[in-house]
Amino acid sequence: MIATLRRALDSDVGYSFRTSPTAIVAALIAAICVFCAVFANWVAPHNPFDLATLDLMNARLPPMWQEGGNPAFVLGTDDQGRDILSALMYGARISLLVGLASVILSVIIGVTFGLLAGFLGGWIDAFLMRLCDVMLSFPAILVALLIAGVGRALFPNAHETLAFGVLIISITLTGWVQYARTVRGSTLVERNKEYVQAARVTGVAPMRIMGRHVLPNVLGPVLVLATIQVATAIITEATLSFLGVGAPPTSPSLGTLIRVGNDYLFSGEWWITIFPGLMLILIALSVNLLGDWLRDALNPRLR
Repeated sequence: MIATLRRALDSDVGYSFRTSPTAIVAALIAAICVFCAVFANWVAPHNPFDLATLDLMNARLPPMWQEGGNPAFVLGTDDQGRDILSALMYGARISLLVGLASVILSVIIGVTFGLLAGFLGGWIDAFLMRLCDVMLSFPAILVALLIAGVGRALFPNAHETLAFGVLIISITLTGWVQYARTVRGSTLVERNKEYVQAARVTGVAPMRIMGRHVLPNVLGPVLVLATIQVATAIITEATLSFLGVGAPPTSPSLGTLIRVGNDYLFSGEWWITIFPGLMLILIALSVNLLGDWLRDALNPRLR
């Protein structure tokens, strides 16, 4: 394990990371956010989802450094008496889960379609690219509203489960197109190279050529795009939750917390919406900075 880590740090990408203060700071911030989200059950001072521990007498308390603040609630409380700091940790878990799940599904679908379109060509390529054009004409918000309306009509008693499914499916359906087009362009270049022609001459099956030979050589741009798209997916999830399509108030994500706090923004309880907004910006900015660094690190022209 130590030897593998040492080899990774000594590689070109590892050297680029060690010599980039921006990448180090962004990775540290992202790691702290992910750690707090994953281990929220142990790190968070309170459990905001445990209704038995909530007290409406503690509702809308300011941060502890303001007059009227309570040291037990460092960042204050919301309209239901939930600790804002704890809600941020639990909410970040939901946002990260939805963002990562939707990106993973988008990568699987997009890479598969992109390989098929670029390697096989013909009517398959034309059909898949026209399908991409159609999907690009439907924003994630409209897709989410459509899926939510149909899902609630079919499953009226499965609101919470349906909400997370709507988020993941809607972001996936509009996110795979970029991976498909990226992989298709790279596959069009790779399929005419000598190693692919040699594999064809020796009788290797097309599916095996795509999986064993072409796929590893087109994953570089996909990795960079997926890193950046994680932040985009988290922001999309927050937008949908803000509109009421996403996570329910009983299991709030960062977008739900911002939507709840928006009702109290102009009444003086600014902390209810400002801190979730700052958390969202922090996560998205750190992931975007890591994506920018990874794009430059994997570009041989910049070495």
